[in-house]
Amino acid sequence: MKLYHLLAVGALSAMLAVPAHAQSVKKVGADVHHTLKKAGNDVKAAAKDAGAAAHHTLKKAGNATKDEAGEVTGVHKVGGTVGKTARDVSHAGKKTARSARHSLKKTKAAAHDSLTKAGKSAKAEVKKP
Repeated sequence: MKLYHLLAVGALSAMLAVPAHAQSVKKVGADVHHTLKKAGNDVKAAAKDAGAAAHHTLKKAGNATKDEAGEVTGVHKVGGTVGKTARDVSHAGKKTARSARHSLKKTKAAAHDSLTKAGKSAKAEVKKP
């Protein structure tokens, strides 16, 4: 009789230990994940700060160069027909790009919609008794 009690206690403790072990593994995995995510976000933030600093430095240097060139030539801003033509070309290119992107996204959305409907109908057919 004592042997059965020992076996029952051993089996019960083994069954209770397995979920506890699984939970501790899950907790360790979650801790590792959060640590790595925080480290990755810190690296990205540092890179962003460095990129922003470089951008500001280069922009400041470029503006100073333009100011110096404007002082030498007496022309501070491109205008007239040259500037207008440059703006028109730039706007035309942007408009074409927007239109192409819109048509691509519209086609993609339509394909996704048709595939979703087909998938849902197939799923409904499978589920029918």
